[in-house]
Amino acid sequence: MEDMTIAEKVSYIKGLAEGMKLNTETPEGKILAAVIDVLGDIALNIEDIDSDLADVSDVVTDLEESVMDLEDEVYGEDEYDRGDDDEDDLYELTCPTCNNTITADFDVIANGKIECPNCGSTIEFELDDIEDE
Repeated sequence: MEDMTIAEKVSYIKGLAEGMKLNTETPEGKILAAVIDVLGDIALNIEDIDSDLADVSDVVTDLEESVMDLEDEVYGEDEYDRGDDDEDDLYELTCPTCNNTITADFDVIANGKIECPNCGSTIEFELDDIEDE
């Protein structure tokens, strides 16, 4: 039953109920029959959603490829950085008080100072020094 779709599982349960000759005249039988019908509707809706999602995924993939082609055309293949190498945006700083090495991105150090998470002392620096590196 593990490899079956949800719709197939609901059909299996419906077959079991019919094979057991579920009495739909009793309150319990009415509830079980109604639950099985609702499960069937839910399974069909899920199949529709899965199909629509696959279509949307294909469109998004096509759009992504088109945007990448456009970026290459506008910026040139060699000149445009897609941001695949996030390590270029990280900087290592050494605390002069405790010699702890701190890694921070440009946004964090743009203020010109950072607090050492190890000892709590404030490390100040010139932003021009970092940009030159």
